[in-house]
Amino acid sequence: MILIDGKKEAALLRAKLKEEVINLKAKYNKVPGLTVILIGNLTPSQIYVRNKEKSANEVGLKSEVIKYPDNIDENIVLEKIKELNTNTAVSGILVQLPLPKHIDKQKVIETIDPLKDVDGFHPMNVGNLSSGYQSSVPCTPLGCYLLIKKIEPDLSGKKAVIIGRSNLNGKPMTQLLLKENCTVTITHSKTRNLKAECLEADIIVAAVGIPELVKGDWVKKDAIVIDVGINKTDKGIVGDVAFDEVSKNAKALTPVPGGVGPMTIACLLKNTIECFKRSQI
Repeated sequence: MILIDGKKEAALLRAKLKEEVINLKAKYNKVPGLTVILIGNLTPSQIYVRNKEKSANEVGLKSEVIKYPDNIDENIVLEKIKELNTNTAVSGILVQLPLPKHIDKQKVIETIDPLKDVDGFHPMNVGNLSSGYQSSVPCTPLGCYLLIKKIEPDLSGKKAVIIGRSNLNGKPMTQLLLKENCTVTITHSKTRNLKAECLEADIIVAAVGIPELVKGDWVKKDAIVIDVGINKTDKGIVGDVAFDEVSKNAKALTPVPGGVGPMTIACLLKNTIECFKRSQI
């Protein structure tokens, strides 16, 4: 079995991006800029943002973090986003989720200029992705897609099963694999006989948030299994896939941690650079 090393692949991608930033600076005499808005003091969010900032600096992006207390007025946040929309030094805007309850997530997402939406959550980017047009692609599905392509460059005709139908992972993942001519089935909590669906799959992407849901006897020989889950349990952090069991059958499998996570941040940098390039046209 191939252990898909997300840390290694993310490092390779960052090295390519660093080279690209050097070339962009030589061509345009400026570098892409990423601004992250962090509201509140949730520890996971703080860790994510710190890692994003570190990675952005590593590849040569201009990085800025704007911090607000969790009781910040929604209008202040929206006005700041509008200001960033017009700032030519800012190529990408990211508002770290989750948000405090009094702030409307959808309103925040829709206020971000779609051309600076590095998360790919704006309805315009969602629509463009599903229509096969140029768009920012959500970072986690993009990372999964690049890992799958590393193992199997030609996905045409493969059967893929996505477990989870979220706007953040399941739905965009489906669009990326459809573009590659896969036959895609989206499964979820109401799916009957999920095991039977998985047993037909050449590719399984598990993004449902249920610890070790996917068992060894759910996976056929030579399947590529991508585990997006991050679940806190008594055993520590585990994914949505029972790693030890599935590793006996799968052709390739991502570990948790160290699989999809590092690629998500690398893809955020990639999206920032793409937004910058589109703004220079």
